[in-house]
Amino acid sequence: MINPDSPPESPWGFSRMLPPLGLAYIASTLEKAGFEAKIHDNYLLRSSVEEIKREVERLNPEIVGVSCNSVNYKRCLEISKAVKDTGLNCKVVVGGPHATYVPESILANSEIDYVVIGEGEQAMLELAKRIKEGASLKKIAKIPGIAYKSRAGFKRNPLKFMDHLDDVPLPARHMLQMQRYNRKIEFLDVEPVDIMNVIRGCPFNCLFCETKELWGPISRYFSPARIVEEVEHLTKTYNTKGIYFIGDNFTINERVVTEVCELLRKKKLGVEWICDTRVDLVSRNLLKTMRDAGCRTIWFGVESGSPRILQKLNKGITLEKAVEAFKLCKEVGIRTACSFLMGIPGETMEDMNATFKFAKKLNPDWCQFNIFIAVPGSKLYEEVIQEKLYSHRDGFVTYVKTEEFDYQSLLKIQKKFHKKFNRAPNRVLRRIWKRFSVMIRSM
Repeated sequence: MINPDSPPESPWGFSRMLPPLGLAYIASTLEKAGFEAKIHDNYLLRSSVEEIKREVERLNPEIVGVSCNSVNYKRCLEISKAVKDTGLNCKVVVGGPHATYVPESILANSEIDYVVIGEGEQAMLELAKRIKEGASLKKIAKIPGIAYKSRAGFKRNPLKFMDHLDDVPLPARHMLQMQRYNRKIEFLDVEPVDIMNVIRGCPFNCLFCETKELWGPISRYFSPARIVEEVEHLTKTYNTKGIYFIGDNFTINERVVTEVCELLRKKKLGVEWICDTRVDLVSRNLLKTMRDAGCRTIWFGVESGSPRILQKLNKGITLEKAVEAFKLCKEVGIRTACSFLMGIPGETMEDMNATFKFAKKLNPDWCQFNIFIAVPGSKLYEEVIQEKLYSHRDGFVTYVKTEEFDYQSLLKIQKKFHKKFNRAPNRVLRRIWKRFSVMIRSM
C-alpha cells in the first residue's frame, strides 16, 4: 500500500509528517486475516516513481493499494501507471478521500482496477479475499463500499459503516518507519508525540467540510478500553509521551470522554494530550475531568468572527459560545488553539477584519488563519464550481476568486494576520519560554 507524496507546488505542504493511519488500519486488518502487507509512505520517503516501480517489481504483490486525496491525485495516477507498466499481474486499488468523493475520476483511468470508498477496512479485506481466490467480477460487484467498471459504465456500491470500531486491530505502526517522523507538536511541551484517531463520523453540516461523506453522519468511537489500550501500547512500544487525538468532535460524547479520562488516570500512563472539538461541545466539569487526565490543549475550529459568514458556513455556533468555551478553558487551565477560514465565497474584507479582531478577543495560545481552497466532497466546493467563483484549478484543487479577493491577495492578508497576531508580547514570551524549557529538560 502506497501513500503518495504531494507535489512540490501543493498548498498543503505539511511541515509535520503524520503517519498514514488510514493505511495502517487497513494493513493491520489484512495482516490479522492472514495476508502479508507492506506500507510505503512516500509522503515521508519521497521515492521517485521509478524507485517505487522497482520496489513493486521486487515485491511482486497481488494487489497494490494507493491512497488518494485531491491534492495528490496526479501522483496517484503516476504511481498507478508505473505499477501497471511493470507488466506484473497485479490489481491496482485506489482508496481515500478523493476516491470516495469522485470515484469516477479514478476509474476513468485504465490503470485503476477498483476503488474503495469510505471506510476502507472491511471493503479492502473482502476485495482482497475475492481477488486472491480469483473471483469473477460478478462476485466482486457484491462487495459493499467499492466502485468498479462494468459494461454499463461505472458502478458504485452503497457504503456500509462498521457498528463496532473495536473490530479493527491496532494500526500497523510496525510497518512504518516511526523513528523518521517528526514526533513533535508545538501544542505540547513533551516529546515524542504520536497521533491517534479514536472517532469517526460527524452529525454536523458545515458547508466547507467533507468529513461526513467519508466517515458517515453518525459519530462512532472506539471503546474507552480500546483507546487506552492503544495509548498504553504507544508508551511501551514507542516511548510516547504525548498524544494528539485527531478528529473534529472528540468531546461529542461526554460519557465516552469521561470513561477515557478515568482509565488514563487509573493506568497512570503519564501522557499529556491534545484533542480537537467544537466550542459548543465542552463544559466546565468535562474540561476539569480532561485536565486531570492529562489534557493540556484543545484545538477549536471557530472559522469566522463574522456572524454572517458563520451562518453562511452553517457552522451551528455563535460568537458568544466561542467566547464562553475559551473562557472556561482558561479558567480550568487548558491552553487553547484555534483556526479560522479566509476566502469564503461571499466574504468581504470587512468580514476578514472582523475575524482578526475576534481572534484577538479570544486570545488563544495559538491561532491559524487558513485560506479556503475548494476540493471535492463539500457543498461549498459545489457552489464554487457551479458559480465559477475561481481564478484557476490544479486538477480538482480549486482556488477561489471573488470581486474582493483572489488566492494571491489572500496569501498577503494571511501573512499580515499571522504576523500581527504572533507579535503580541505574551506570545513572543511564550515561544521563548518553551525553547528555554525544552533546552533545560534535554540537559
